[in-house]
Amino acid sequence: MNSIRLRSLSHFFLALFLTFAAVGNTAAQDVGSAPAVSKEGVVPGATAAAAPAAAAGATTGDAAAIAAGDALFKGNCAQCHAINDKIVGPALAGITKRRSLAWLIPWIKNSSKVVASGDEYAVKIYNEYQKQQMPSFQLSDAEITSIISYVTAEEGKIAGPPGAATGITPKDGAETPGTTAEAGASSSTIDILLIVLVVVLLVLVVTLVIIANIMKDVLRGRKDLDGRDVEQMESRFDLAKIYRSPVVRGLALGLFALVVLYESVQGVMAIGLTQGYQPTQPIAFSHKLHAGENQINCSYCHTSVYKSKSANIPSANICMNCHSQIKTESPEIKKIYRAIERKQPIQWVRVHNLPDLAYFNHSQHTQVGGIECQTCHGPIQNMEVVYQYSALTMGWCINCHRESPLNTKGNGYYNNLVKLHDKANGAAPFTVSSNGGTECSKCHY
Repeated sequence: MNSIRLRSLSHFFLALFLTFAAVGNTAAQDVGSAPAVSKEGVVPGATAAAAPAAAAGATTGDAAAIAAGDALFKGNCAQCHAINDKIVGPALAGITKRRSLAWLIPWIKNSSKVVASGDEYAVKIYNEYQKQQMPSFQLSDAEITSIISYVTAEEGKIAGPPGAATGITPKDGAETPGTTAEAGASSSTIDILLIVLVVVLLVLVVTLVIIANIMKDVLRGRKDLDGRDVEQMESRFDLAKIYRSPVVRGLALGLFALVVLYESVQGVMAIGLTQGYQPTQPIAFSHKLHAGENQINCSYCHTSVYKSKSANIPSANICMNCHSQIKTESPEIKKIYRAIERKQPIQWVRVHNLPDLAYFNHSQHTQVGGIECQTCHGPIQNMEVVYQYSALTMGWCINCHRESPLNTKGNGYYNNLVKLHDKANGAAPFTVSSNGGTECSKCHY
């Protein structure tokens, strides 16, 4: 009779195991592939672009006027005012009920002039807020009207997501609270599916073992088996024999050497890298609250970010510009008072730190290059506690220089360079690298 071979059973079991392993690996990759955070910041020129729309629709209260007012409000008013909350200045909700438009326009243009005129309400507000002078604004009547239209439209609304607060629009793959929740739900579903698959696999393994033993018992009772069948049936898996094989030993040794080499290289490459570093600060300062919800511009606290090599850490007196009046009873704010009373600086823990061998200039990137803070620092407006978002390695910087196009429009300095580049490279964009941005001496000298 034909030889009965149990080897097919082991082949079937191996194929089944590999199938489940592949499914589990694919699911795990889906879980691990987190959505990328958008590196794009606030759209440049949003405030300037709002002026024509404000002039066109200021008196109509239409969507265009409100949108223009939104941009103007965020560019001029949001550092000191919120619509439904008191910050540095009063909450603006109900402003049209307290004062007429005819009064508000000169007040916004030049509040000190209105106070000097002896206006009773203006003097009251001025004294109530510790005689802090509101700056004058070179805005037209139409632009001011559009701001008031925006404030009126937003009265009573609950603050939206952080992206809406900062004017940063989530792009493809950007992480928002909604996408985070959906990702969490999807991850839970995949975890449950993996658990079910593991249970099913275990049940199948037990079932196959039972079937194999039953088949052996049945075959032992048969009298028509030849010697080869009996030998095949009674054969045992000899692990020691496999281990003694020089081929297996060579493969195991080679695999071990590769793993050690890989881990060693990864360990050496990680020296000095602090991506994800998130230290606890001496005062629980929330960028999400200040830059996100209250829309305070980065340069209000980091005053040198657009005009110096370094983005300075703000001193306590900048904090007191607002917190001499706001949330003065907060335990965290009292830490600022205590530092001022003791004449001691606040010992902030530095998060982003480049080695001395690398030269980096903030103003060159922010002011000249027009790079937004979020490009390097990530979604800072969403961070309760700041962490290092980017790797900040040399390769990371070089890659950015290779991909970032230079804005050469209106700058005659680049005319000949662009012509030479286009002649040599065709339609390829004129990037920072094209202008010598990857030369060693640009950052190391």
